[in-house]
Amino acid sequence: MLKKILVANRGEIALRVVRACREMGVASVAVYSDADKDALHVRLANEAVHIGPALSRKSYLNIEAIVAAAKESGADAVHPGYGFLSENPDFARACEENGLVFIGPKAASIALAGNKSAAREHFKKLGIPIIPGSDGVVGSADEATVIAESIGYPVIIKASGGGGGRGMRIAHDAIQLSEAFATASGEARAAFGNPDLYLEKYIEKPRHIELQIMADKHGNCIHLGERECSIQKRYQKLIEEAPSPFIDADLRAEMGAAAIRVARSLEYTNAGTMEFLVDKDRHYYFMEVNARVQVEHPVTEMITGIDIVQEQIRIAAGQPLTHRQEDVSINGWSIECRINAADPDNDFMPSPGVIETLVLPAGPGVRMDTHIHSGYLVPPFYDSLVGKLVVWAENREAAIRRMDRALAEFEVEGIQVTTPFHRRVMADPDYISGNIDTHFLERFAD
Repeated sequence: MLKKILVANRGEIALRVVRACREMGVASVAVYSDADKDALHVRLANEAVHIGPALSRKSYLNIEAIVAAAKESGADAVHPGYGFLSENPDFARACEENGLVFIGPKAASIALAGNKSAAREHFKKLGIPIIPGSDGVVGSADEATVIAESIGYPVIIKASGGGGGRGMRIAHDAIQLSEAFATASGEARAAFGNPDLYLEKYIEKPRHIELQIMADKHGNCIHLGERECSIQKRYQKLIEEAPSPFIDADLRAEMGAAAIRVARSLEYTNAGTMEFLVDKDRHYYFMEVNARVQVEHPVTEMITGIDIVQEQIRIAAGQPLTHRQEDVSINGWSIECRINAADPDNDFMPSPGVIETLVLPAGPGVRMDTHIHSGYLVPPFYDSLVGKLVVWAENREAAIRRMDRALAEFEVEGIQVTTPFHRRVMADPDYISGNIDTHFLERFAD
């Protein structure tokens, strides 16, 4: 087993990994910027190392500083969490070159999965259903127009080197496409340092379904079922649940087999997520690999009883998976609401500031993954996520009622949070009936 793990992240995911380490008897090392010197993950880790100013590029995105912190502290492994450097193959490679175990897939696997246009071609050759689109990177707006005319509008432009909605635009005709191409390329360059774009047919009103996979270094690979992630704003997920109300056992098995086939083709190890779009007729199309633990991993943990972060650590240490596919069973229903420091009635405008008072929900079937507390300063430099409220119940109807109860218990003063929005969704007839897709919030707002 690994002896000391440096957590190359902040916020609730850093705290999640620190707690997993403590339960496993593994020492943890936190890293922190100037803005996070008093953060909870810093206080609860066994030790902490300062890595730079508040700006991410000078701290949490600084590969040299993080590797130096790991070596200085005597860590033998690095857990990247999600976001920041978690899907950066250069970071994984730097860890490997400095004798550090990277708790995630190999650099080569991350590189192939992260290059979305190259990955499309790779999966197409495997016979995995993919959305019709360009064969690799599109070089110009004119080339994009030719491709769009062959596959039909609407189309969606995506950044080849990143995700999270950045460098992504929808076009319904040639004029929109020309304008969107330049905008998306500039945004992709600013966000990922890579202006390359590729183009796909836009599937209208799909569901965003993802499959959690786990793969060890001994050739074992399993999936842990699906998550429904269709409720999004600007391609950022706001509510997730597991299982999906739309996926039956046969389709789950078919998509799970496809997810495992993708993972094996990449020689993938550790935790990963295979993302799909599913249309109204239950035809599924592979989208991309998220080569890291996901924000929404708790809902899968709640319905399977498998601790994904602890499993990541065991895999990285060279141990085999603790479960076989036939051991994985889905029990009950889980929902996660991402609680952001934002004003839902003002277009989700970020709301940094000092938390004056805080009451967190609790009770049966309630899990609150958060790093905030009374007196905590929510800084303006990072993502506005302040916690993940997760519930479990025997069925979806009971899970919705439990989530509404838990949301009602969440009280905070000093910042705005998104809990009023989440309560409105829990009361929405379409959501209650499971009539959701990636355009749900557009209809909900109307």
